Amino acid sequence: MADNANRIPRHVAVVMDGNGRWANKRLMPRIVGHKYGVDALIKAINTCADRGIEFLTVFAFSSENWKRPEDEVSGLMNLVLTAVAKYLARLSDIGVRIQIIGDRAAVSEKVRSAWEHAERVTAGNTRITLSVAFNYGGRWDIVQACQRAVADGARAEQIDEALLSKYMALAYAPDPDLFIRTGGEVRISNFLLWQVAYSELYFTDCLWPDFDAAEIDKALADYAARDRRYGGVKTDISASGQKITLAPDA
Repeated sequence: MADNANRIPRHVAVVMDGNGRWANKRLMPRIVGHKYGVDALIKAINTCADRGIEFLTVFAFSSENWKRPEDEVSGLMNLVLTAVAKYLARLSDIGVRIQIIGDRAAVSEKVRSAWEHAERVTAGNTRITLSVAFNYGGRWDIVQACQRAVADGARAEQIDEALLSKYMALAYAPDPDLFIRTGGEVRISNFLLWQVAYSELYFTDCLWPDFDAAEIDKALADYAARDRRYGGVKTDISASGQKITLAPDA
């Protein structure tokens, strides 16, 4: 059982999967599912902030999602603009800081401007940091970190984990404690490959638009019951009062 101080994760990362299937089950276009997915995200932000989570990072659009039908991609880009216009003031008022991570070069100037506006408006907020991964890939993140380190003059012998971590897209946040994927798939899908090395993984069949406060609490309860040792050993006390050293995989 985790210590009391570790029961609530500081940082939760989420693959918000299942919007399209949620819509298909209701005979609606996939983009409608994404709209409901945005509503679910707003509720999740509130719930996570209420639970004391400091960082929430969500996978909104992967670098592989460009392969989706053109109308869906276009709809998602428009949804970014709509979401910023509709929810930015509300999120700022409750203390949400917004950060966008990913390769911004491929998106339109209008979308980039909306992101920059959201980051500017919420820069001083401290209740919870929402990082939205858009046109993001974990492998891209590692490559861009290496490129930036080299561009700053780092020599081969100077490049180590500590240095590269400073150049990763989430350098401002601790690594995720809890990684959640909704929608029934059991894979990481190139999300935060560097950062989730020691994250607790939680997979659920629940489709993202249905992932409400009760589902979040289920994930948090599962996390709280886990024993995190980061590959090390832990000393426990047996019933006889003797100290027992537990192996990493015990």
